[in-house]
Amino acid sequence: MARRIREEDLRAIEEVVGQRPDGMTTSGIMDALQAGPPRRTLQYRLKALFDAKRLIRDGSGRWARYRLPKDVSLSTQTDAGLPRVTTPLTTPIPLSKSGKEIRDYVRRPVVAREPAGYDRNFLDRYLSNVTFYLSEMERVGLNEYGETEIVRQPAGTYAKRVLNRLLIDLSWNSSRLEGNTYSLLDTKRLIELGEEAEGKDRREAQMILNHKEAIEILIDGAEGIGFNRHTILNLHAALADNLLPDPEAPGRLRRASVGIEGSVFHPLEIPHLIEECFDRTLTKASQIENPFEQAMFALVQLPYLQPFDDVNKRVSRLAANIPLIRANLSPLSFEEVPRELYTEAILGVYELNRTELLRDVFVWAYRRSAARYAAVRMSLGEPDPFRMIHRTAIRQLIGEIIRAGLDNTTAITHIGAWTAKHIEDADGARFREVVERELLSLHEGNFSRYRVTPSEFAAWQSVWGA
Repeated sequence: MARRIREEDLRAIEEVVGQRPDGMTTSGIMDALQAGPPRRTLQYRLKALFDAKRLIRDGSGRWARYRLPKDVSLSTQTDAGLPRVTTPLTTPIPLSKSGKEIRDYVRRPVVAREPAGYDRNFLDRYLSNVTFYLSEMERVGLNEYGETEIVRQPAGTYAKRVLNRLLIDLSWNSSRLEGNTYSLLDTKRLIELGEEAEGKDRREAQMILNHKEAIEILIDGAEGIGFNRHTILNLHAALADNLLPDPEAPGRLRRASVGIEGSVFHPLEIPHLIEECFDRTLTKASQIENPFEQAMFALVQLPYLQPFDDVNKRVSRLAANIPLIRANLSPLSFEEVPRELYTEAILGVYELNRTELLRDVFVWAYRRSAARYAAVRMSLGEPDPFRMIHRTAIRQLIGEIIRAGLDNTTAITHIGAWTAKHIEDADGARFREVVERELLSLHEGNFSRYRVTPSEFAAWQSVWGA
């Protein structure tokens, strides 16, 4: 098992290295650290920072120099004590010349921009694996950032390893990009404890909980998800649940016209053309071989079509994670993406059919997300492979026990019978042990992952120890 490294020890190295833009050798870092560790320990920590892409290494051997990535500076820790890197506030995301042109255009007053309607040719001109929104260099670079050590494991293995953090990060960031005012801590309490923030609109809580449900659907069904009607329609149904005026609208393609606030873009209005373009979009997406190009295509074409009454951008952001989850690449959580810039990038697609600004945002956001999850994985250590294999069964059985309000004695009998019926004999004893240990460790801060309500958990607690 890999040695766990304290986050404060890693940040101490980053702070020292950050004082020298031209980089530092291992010896120089040792001299600069107060009460520095033994050389072999420091080398181990430097390797961990390099592997997590938190440090750049130039050269090799004793003369290798370490420096911070050029677009990264240090900031304070997140609420969970995990590192968050930030760019200088004046230029949060480096923009290409084309990206700046798009940004400058969509910042003009609405009356100064040319009205634009849905252009079917924008979709038809895209030829899967021939046309690319991302350059070859960008695709290769993103793969280097996002590749994990478990690329050959079953689809979704990596996402399951960082699931608890991903549920919070992606739910919060995607909701934040829609104007949701929950803080990160508010979101954490809502997801982990079921506690709504005081003074907030209940629709905001619903939006976040819908994200959580949608993310779990993608990860639990990782081997079967894809750019097909079943996945995307059900993804929309989860994200739009209890948020649309028409209760039948979640998971159903749009039948009426919609407008885009603050834009001169007019989406397609004819229902049978919406359906035709939707199927065409999914066909093209499913044929794309590169996962990052597939993700970028989803971010561009799904919002552009506006196939649903609402919640289209949310669908595109989670759909962009489908190829990443399936390929065991680091997920995309839209960490620190400025809402205004993301909106401007989408407007560039709507009104100009230009993707360069959204590409700039996507590339930056993915690099930032990948670095974050590399750090999360490093802080977690290696997970128990047995628990990973039986994760769904464990959650199902424990959920049944809580919802049924079983006491200790009855639960033990139920566990034995359930295990004999559903688990292979060779794994039975270990499975029962894991479930029993998990039941003993349950408390108000960790029961929500079993999809039980606070009232169900409280009722179970009252009989469990009786």
